[in-house]
Amino acid sequence: MKTQTLLSLILVLCLLLSGCTNRPDRSTSSDSENSTGTGEPQSSEKPLSSETSTENPTETKSQNLGNVTAGTETYRGFVIDNVYHSQNDGDIHYNVYIPESYDGSRPYSLFFTLPGYEGLYFQGVARNLEAEAFGFEAQKYNEEMIVVAPQLSDWGETSANQTIALLEYFLDAYNIDREKVYANGYSGGGETMSLVMGKRPELFTAYLHCSSQWDGDLEVLAQSRTPVYLAIGEDDEYYGSEPTKRTYNTLHGLYEKQGLTNAQIGELLVLDIKEDSYFRDRGMNNQHGGGGLFAYDENIMGWLFGKQIGEDYG
Repeated sequence: MKTQTLLSLILVLCLLLSGCTNRPDRSTSSDSENSTGTGEPQSSEKPLSSETSTENPTETKSQNLGNVTAGTETYRGFVIDNVYHSQNDGDIHYNVYIPESYDGSRPYSLFFTLPGYEGLYFQGVARNLEAEAFGFEAQKYNEEMIVVAPQLSDWGETSANQTIALLEYFLDAYNIDREKVYANGYSGGGETMSLVMGKRPELFTAYLHCSSQWDGDLEVLAQSRTPVYLAIGEDDEYYGSEPTKRTYNTLHGLYEKQGLTNAQIGELLVLDIKEDSYFRDRGMNNQHGGGGLFAYDENIMGWLFGKQIGEDYG
């Protein structure tokens, strides 16, 4: 009897021990995988994809080029203070107009407009749009065109590289007609864009250089045969017109060495020196500030947006 009782007690003890060792360990439970260590489960929600902006559905983000923080305010149709976070060139501030008709199903033209000193980013958000009309007047020439108005930090190499990075982002992220990519640069923005045209002129269909000086590589530009329109006042108070005339003569000579005729060069290169009456007749008492009037000149802007890659320039 004692032996039976002892065996029963041993059996019960074994069962109890077996039950303890088979309990799930908290450290390997599914609950612990979602634990933050504070007793609260982690969210099972995945982080937002870097390819989609919740702020602005038309502002796609390119995973391989960096991210965009979309602006939340608008000014005369432009979404302002967007920031492209370039992996190589840092944060690039810009304002952008995207037509309501754009849905990505067909290619749209693209226009970059770089402002003078008064429109740089440290002057204030959207100051370039308040000070210059190029971005607004451009819309009259093509209803199916995205307009980008960067606000950079200087008129040198840094801003030139940022302009190229931002342009490449738009070419990658949007459905862009590569035969219709235009740009203008006014004053300091012209210096920046001339550097861009001396680095990557093949990215553009045509360029309008306003009231500025040329700092970029003309030989690189000549090899690309990207059309350029040079416009400035004869007595521009800041630059004078002589640097622009020298740029024209140098570039003209490079095209002559390529064997182009004067007619062919005329399709690629225009020198437009405005007399004082041009500005005074339009209510401007100085020629450098009067460079903003070129935005309203149909002959100048019409030349820019009338160009298209594929035309025979020799």
